[in-house]
Amino acid sequence: MSTINSNVPALISQRHLAYAQRALSTSLERLSSGLRINKGADDPAGLIVSERLRSEISAVKQGIDNTTRAINVIATTEGALDEVSSLLTDIKGLIVEAANKGAFSDEEIEANQLQIDSAIESITRIANTSTFAGRKLLNGQLDYVTSSVVSSDLSDVSVHSAKFGNRDYIPVEVSVSQSALTAQLGVSNVPLPSAVSIDVAGPDGIITLSFPANATANDIVTAINAQVDATGVSAIASSTTGVRLNTSQYGTDAFISVSKVSTGGTFTTENSSGQAASRVTGRDAVATINGFQSVGDGLELSVSSPLLKMTVTLDPTFGAGTSSFTITGGGALFQLGPDVNTNQQENVGVKAMQANKLGSRLVGFLSQLQSGQDYALRSGEFKQASDIINEVITQVAVLRGRLGAFERNTLQTNINALQITTENLTASESTIRDTDFAEETSELTRAQILVQAGNSILAIANAQSQNVLTLLGG
Repeated sequence: MSTINSNVPALISQRHLAYAQRALSTSLERLSSGLRINKGADDPAGLIVSERLRSEISAVKQGIDNTTRAINVIATTEGALDEVSSLLTDIKGLIVEAANKGAFSDEEIEANQLQIDSAIESITRIANTSTFAGRKLLNGQLDYVTSSVVSSDLSDVSVHSAKFGNRDYIPVEVSVSQSALTAQLGVSNVPLPSAVSIDVAGPDGIITLSFPANATANDIVTAINAQVDATGVSAIASSTTGVRLNTSQYGTDAFISVSKVSTGGTFTTENSSGQAASRVTGRDAVATINGFQSVGDGLELSVSSPLLKMTVTLDPTFGAGTSSFTITGGGALFQLGPDVNTNQQENVGVKAMQANKLGSRLVGFLSQLQSGQDYALRSGEFKQASDIINEVITQVAVLRGRLGAFERNTLQTNINALQITTENLTASESTIRDTDFAEETSELTRAQILVQAGNSILAIANAQSQNVLTLLGG
């Protein structure tokens, strides 16, 4: 049927031409943007997945940035602690030098004291001024805050890491099932029936003592206590065993060993159970902290659980029993993962480094080495001063080691893991959203040919209506 009002072939040609033009436009858009999905209509399901992947990639990259910043904070803190360690080493040398009283005048010892005072003041200044982007690092701001600590039960509490989660505070319960003990050895055959020479060994060293026949308990006590700093073993007269030897140190590292040097004479020793023994050791405390078995080292208890890492030191008078306190806040929280939850956060505590905070109640504090204090060089308490500085050096070294382990084993490995995650997520997002140029170029060429062909066919379809004129004899 020949008509002129309705040119159906032209309509069909127009429809196919429009489709080819849309395909050409889509190919041009994809090639110019580099994306296969430029709007939701391109691939609704793919858009949803790729947007989620984009969000995850952004969060993971921020996690990498957060971790890098955390490394910078830890490195800055550790750098300040390195300078503190150097000053403590200098103080140690000055104390040992001053103990050489036979070769040093009072003026030289006073000069050493001035250097010690200056070094301690510098340590406190470093603690108060070390900052990162305005955040104090060593003045106690990064330490955990505790409350209700019973000092007669726990002489020291050091929280290394605590994850609060949704809690406002963390209750801590220390349940001691076995108290720590010193090494104890009794001497029962006093007065001594015959002359004898013995070696007395303890945690700090060994000495040789000689006693005449009929030496009394007081003679033995006086001789051993005169060199307690050389052995770490003291003695007291006892109504039950005659003389009781005791270490100042607690735990299995503390020991007393007594052996005869001479072939003659007798020196009978026994343990706390009354059995013959020439060597005894102390006992470590056994306890649980929040239900987790702790590691005992004398009076010191350490626990490392997923939510709490800490060390507590028992008071020597605290036996078996329970002591509770609360962690109310503090610490440095680092968001290391792409999601904000406890599993992707790490908490670290850094104790205050001021002179009056370094040390312990059992040994003493660094501030007590300054002029006018209990263990200044003028007091002549060189052994105690040396013990305090050794304790402080250990504390700073342990903190540096803990921060170093956190940086190496947690932060650096976290960056490595997140970088791998970023690579995989980006590859997945690219597969869904990016343009395959080889394929799209072929589609562009196809669409261009179809548009050109469509224009030609439409021209032919429009010309067909003119054939009607031949029927009219035109």
